[in-house]
Amino acid sequence: MKEKLFDSEAKVMEILWREGPLPAKEISLIAADSIGWNKNTTYTVIKKLEAKGFIRRDEPGFVCTPLISEKDIRKNETSSLLTRFFGGSRKALFSALIEDEELTDSEVEELKNLIDKRLGAKEDKKKDRK
Repeated sequence: MKEKLFDSEAKVMEILWREGPLPAKEISLIAADSIGWNKNTTYTVIKKLEAKGFIRRDEPGFVCTPLISEKDIRKNETSSLLTRFFGGSRKALFSALIEDEELTDSEVEELKNLIDKRLGAKEDKKKDRK
């Protein structure tokens, strides 16, 4: 994915990921209520998302459909963050995340479980190759 998703665009995408395909008018009503945007602002952002290929607008009613998943965006943004600020080092990113924040015992346990799960999947792949 070459295009970057800006904060305003992410807000509209979040509406679409949460609600599913919606007419542009409905998106503008939700954005007005939840973000405080006027209709013109929302429509401008929708046009930018369409130009970037993140959404498709169909007639009748300018129904907007997301063309990229939240998971794909998250993966792309994480990769960009990793490259820009941590020299591609996942260890450095992870260290920064847990260094500055007090973690509860349950959060520490969840992180351990994620690592264990990842290690288990890696071991399974090694066994499959043999």
